[in-house]
Amino acid sequence: MKKGLVKKAVGAILLVLLFSAAFYPPIQQYVDTPADILFFQGQDFAVPASLSVLESDETDETVRVFSQEDQTTIAGVKPGNTKVQLGVAGFPLKTMDVTVLPEKKIIPGGQSIGVRVHTEGVLVVGHHLIDTEEGTDSPGENAGIEVGDMITKMDGIEIKDMSDISSIVQNAGENKTPIKLEVKRGEKTLNRELSPKQAKGEQSYRLGLYIRDSAAGVGTLTFYDPDTKKYGALGHVISDMDTKQPIHVNDGEILTSRVTSIDKGLNGEPGEKLARFSNDRKILGDIKKNSSFGIFGKLNASIENGKWDEPMEIGLSHQVKEGPAEILTVVEGEEVKKFDIEIVSSTVQKFPATKGMVIKVTDPELLDATGGIVQGMSGSPIIQDNRVVGAITHVFVNDPTSGYACHIEWMLEEAGVDIYNDSKQAEAS
Repeated sequence: MKKGLVKKAVGAILLVLLFSAAFYPPIQQYVDTPADILFFQGQDFAVPASLSVLESDETDETVRVFSQEDQTTIAGVKPGNTKVQLGVAGFPLKTMDVTVLPEKKIIPGGQSIGVRVHTEGVLVVGHHLIDTEEGTDSPGENAGIEVGDMITKMDGIEIKDMSDISSIVQNAGENKTPIKLEVKRGEKTLNRELSPKQAKGEQSYRLGLYIRDSAAGVGTLTFYDPDTKKYGALGHVISDMDTKQPIHVNDGEILTSRVTSIDKGLNGEPGEKLARFSNDRKILGDIKKNSSFGIFGKLNASIENGKWDEPMEIGLSHQVKEGPAEILTVVEGEEVKKFDIEIVSSTVQKFPATKGMVIKVTDPELLDATGGIVQGMSGSPIIQDNRVVGAITHVFVNDPTSGYACHIEWMLEEAGVDIYNDSKQAEAS
């Protein structure tokens, strides 16, 4: 009986000790400290206060360890990989793999930009009926063409814009021959045949389709690379306003733009920046990609935001902290201003995902002007600790003061600024 009580007592004590250990700072920080860490040359990693660096390769010049009275930091000296052992009171707890990426800085945006894109082929945005001698008919619908389809070829001829179509349609109608279409539907390429019809009292022939070959709008520039002039903007995909499908971009351009007024956001009703292309309609660069992280291309003209035109460090997802940050954006004219926000949450990501952060606007001036996040503000760069860490992507419909943001590393990757491959090349050399 006594032995049983002793076992229970020992078990209870061990359970209490185990439970208490979970809240012991060194143990907590051991659990929270990643097994591998990466940052840029010139940046550093702050070792949790309860842990210390027990061992690092002194012959490896990748990092340097600096110990002060209440803080130890691991500084990135040159690109490469190394290992650092952490522990408490001389007892080793964790060996951390450290990767130092080559120094890379980008220039933050914030400017309002006009966006014009030309589709890859012509986009089908609707069907319509033709009143013929035989009755009403929609040749496009009969041929199995759906809203959102992209017509890329007609009778083997590549279709780039609306002007490529009329002569093909007229010729097929007069000769009573169907047009052979090549159609993109999502990732699939389909072949269809369509016989144009002639409306009563008309000489021309029609497809029975509403089509479009371009789209225009406004947004915000996020960043550009001072070395290559590659840029990223918007932070989300451009979709057709009718089909709601992502637009397959053939080419396009970004232009100077100015904000004329703000339609403030309300609960359940997102606001909007009302803007127009600047009078000079200066083309700033091309558009080569439209992805879930925004639009990307290369600048061919200089663009400045007036105050933050010097290269700035990049903050990766694991370097983002919950707490104060700023955004750069335009609320009037063309002036870029800095506004306070709070990063409510940030998820460390090893693979691309658009909703990496939740942010909240806290700046009284911005809240008074816009009510929070409005359409046209997407792409506004997020700055924390003098690093570009992300971009606004979406507003919460029921709370316009808050929304989602993506981490900057994924936009850099989409733009072709591959910081990870650069580090591998540097290491190999």
